[in-house]
Amino acid sequence: MKAAVATEQGLAVRDIAQPKPKPNEVLVRVRAAALNRADLATARGIPHGSHGGVGAAVGLEWAGEVVETGTEVEGYRPGDRIMCSGTGGYAEYAVSDWGRVNPMPDGMSFEQAATLPVALVTAGRLRRGESVMIQGASSGVGLMGLQIAKHMGAKFVIGSSTNDVRRARLKEFGADLAVDTRDPAWPDAVLGATGGKGVDLAVDMLSGPVVMQTMKATAILGRIVNVGRLAGMKAEFDFDLHALRRIDYIGVTFRTRTLEEVREISRRMRADLWDAVTVGKLKLPIDRRFPLDEAVAAQAHMRENKHFGKIVLTM
Repeated sequence: MKAAVATEQGLAVRDIAQPKPKPNEVLVRVRAAALNRADLATARGIPHGSHGGVGAAVGLEWAGEVVETGTEVEGYRPGDRIMCSGTGGYAEYAVSDWGRVNPMPDGMSFEQAATLPVALVTAGRLRRGESVMIQGASSGVGLMGLQIAKHMGAKFVIGSSTNDVRRARLKEFGADLAVDTRDPAWPDAVLGATGGKGVDLAVDMLSGPVVMQTMKATAILGRIVNVGRLAGMKAEFDFDLHALRRIDYIGVTFRTRTLEEVREISRRMRADLWDAVTVGKLKLPIDRRFPLDEAVAAQAHMRENKHFGKIVLTM
């Protein structure tokens, strides 16, 4: 089968063996796959948790049709149209654990379905009536986070983007306020919009040196959930400010979760969000589509950081 695989020089489209499903897996004929930031690293052979490496197909989320199911698979059969997450989605065929598979709603395209699996399970820890800030909100995960916050009853939602055009569009997806983290005074804008309190929850996809300002913009006894590190992996950390704000700083990743934990997150996501997904209330814009043969160009487009929403490969 054709696939975009990791090499020491970066992504390359090659013919590789078609995967075979384990007892807990479904084999999918992939029709569309969406790009994620983590794919840029795995394309160079850097493992994503226990998966990946040189020679492995890249890609964390895709949509297509079930071809075959393992003996332990529940609720799916050949021919079903599904969306799922896992590894190896930049390919004509891919496998996923049945607990990470979701049925495609009627009328939804494969391209749209491929954009959803990762974003839907990333945002969390929100309580109704809270104020929420999504850092890096013009990404796919960020745009979904804005929508989920509104859907789950957030009283005030803030998004950040350093791009003027993309920042102006955040209100379309639920932001009551959009800030530019290049402006040193942006925490003051957040404090002003929240009555001097700060946000109850910050979903941080930036990290790096921005974390100091994020803490200033977070309420006493608030929470920062560290999802991504687009602004840097390391930075100075003011432990006294952290103590003064009494902030819960929470790191999350799927790379160290057990299969059972991932299945439970997917189950809880469906309980909270699936009705909204089915009626089209939660969806993401597609910035651009590329055929699988142009996967290298698709990743180059992502590295330029000019996209709004998701970049999709079609098969």
